[in-house]
Formats: sequence, structure tokens, C-alpha cells
Amino acid sequence: MTVRVLLVDDQAVVRAGFAAVIDAEPDLTVCGAAADGAQAVELARSARPDVALMDIRMPGTDGLTATRLLTALDPPVRVLVLTTFRRDEYVFSALRGGASGFLLKDCDPQELVDAIRTVAAGEALLAPAVTRRLIDAFASGAVAPRARPDGRLDALTGRETDVLREVAKGLSNPEIARALGIGTSTVKTHINAILAKLALRDRAQAIIFAYEVGLASPGGHPG
Repeated sequence: MTVRVLLVDDQAVVRAGFAAVIDAEPDLTVCGAAADGAQAVELARSARPDVALMDIRMPGTDGLTATRLLTALDPPVRVLVLTTFRRDEYVFSALRGGASGFLLKDCDPQELVDAIRTVAAGEALLAPAVTRRLIDAFASGAVAPRARPDGRLDALTGRETDVLREVAKGLSNPEIARALGIGTSTVKTHINAILAKLALRDRAQAIIFAYEVGLASPGGHPG
């Protein structure tokens, strides 16, 4: 199956560069290109992309607004945000708006195509440095209300709660497996159950949820 990609960036040279990288891959194809968010939403309705590569700062409808609109379509478009900006609020706003991934534009071509495949497969992807800043900002209390009660937590088993705490530390599945003394496949099973029970889309939303409800707290200790 070929992954259809919509390019959204106000700079023509950037769109051309991304297109050259993507179209060189046998399983990826560019199905459209837009110079702003409004054009992206219009194109998405006809081109039916699987993934949109989204710039944030654009004239007119910006990337954050476009992300919210694209992920609300039926069927929704998965959004991979690409930007030169490293400011935390862009990351948080993009994730809350429904983005599935966040990469910096200085990533290499292989990182880009791997990220597109990851997001198209239904998984979340954050650049490692972005993940670290996301967790640090929640841990410091700089972002989002803390310890907001949420009854969905009651649906989790004790082990699932343990796994969610480890996810909130930014650990990979193998790292969680080692920390809890369980198999990697068991960790994956628990994470799938957590996402289903909490009605969360992916790992990034799980991190945000854990900090917002106070399950995780500064220094990575349980709330």
C-alpha cells in the first residue's frame, strides 16, 4: 500500500525538497502541496492523503489550526509537524490539536521518511529532544493544570497504571520491560489496553494525560 502525503509549507523550495525525498521512496507518494492551512484542508478533501507534513508558521491559516481541522475530517488525516521552531508551546499545541508526530526540519531524509511511515501506521512519533522537553515541561508544572481528577484512571489495572507511569517518563517499551521485570510484548499489550481504556490516540497523548491528572510528577516519581 502506498502512503499518500500532503505537503503543507509556505515556501515553494521547501515543498520541492520534501517532494523529491518522498517521491524517491517506492511506498510513498506526494498527492498534493499547499502553501497555507486553508488550502491544505481544501486539498485534503479531494486528494485524501494519509499523512500531512505540516509547517507551523504560515500566512493566513497557520499549521496549528490546520492540524485541528485535518484531524477532524472523516476520515481524519494524520499530521506530522515539521518546523524550525523549538518553542515548547508549539509542541503542546500541535499534540493537543491532534498531531501524531513532531520533527524538526533539520532532520535527515531517512528520519523524515521513517517518520512518515511510523505516523501512517497509526503510531506517534516525537523527535527525542522534543519528547524530553515535553516531559520536562509537564514535570516542572510549566504547562497544563496539575492533578486534575479523571475517572478514566479507575478503568486501569494496577499493572497498566505502572506502565503508564513509565511511559510518562519517556521510556521505550524495552526500557519499561526492564524496569518492571516483564516482557516487551507484554508492555505493548498493556499500552494498547491503556490507550483503548483512556480513549487516547497514542503515546504522546498518554504522556500528556499522565501529567495532567497527576499520575506523574516532577522528577518522574508517581503522583
